[in-house]
Amino acid sequence: MSELRELYQQVILDHNKAPRNYGRLADANRHQEGFNPLCGDHVHVYLHVDGETIRDVSFEGVGCAISRASASLMTAAVKGQTVAAAQELFARFHAMLMSGPDAPVDEEALGKMAVFAGVREFPMRVKCATLAWHTVRAALDGTAEPVSTD
Repeated sequence: MSELRELYQQVILDHNKAPRNYGRLADANRHQEGFNPLCGDHVHVYLHVDGETIRDVSFEGVGCAISRASASLMTAAVKGQTVAAAQELFARFHAMLMSGPDAPVDEEALGKMAVFAGVREFPMRVKCATLAWHTVRAALDGTAEPVSTD
């Protein structure tokens, strides 16, 4: 088993079992809801944005291990970042997931999010991995409608 695949499994399982930043954020000034109707993932993302900085972020929801782990890692990655930096990380993450399974992964640019490279081998699971990201982007953009990964 490749080193990245082992890391992928360990990180996904850890963040699914003990998600970081889980629960309703009391002082959230942005909120968005997202669904993945194909597998039943459902997430709420809460943000406290101060100017252009994401001061705090959390999530609640139910879903598969990939969905929960991605939401957990996403909250850790964007907390304290500027809105622009979070949007750039989403773009890099999404581009990685949409690339071929053998495409190189920029681990430095993606940080821990690079562990989701293994999801590329299972195209139906890409929506699971991106649900929380699409949801946080919609919250940052002020989108009124819930996000759906249809």
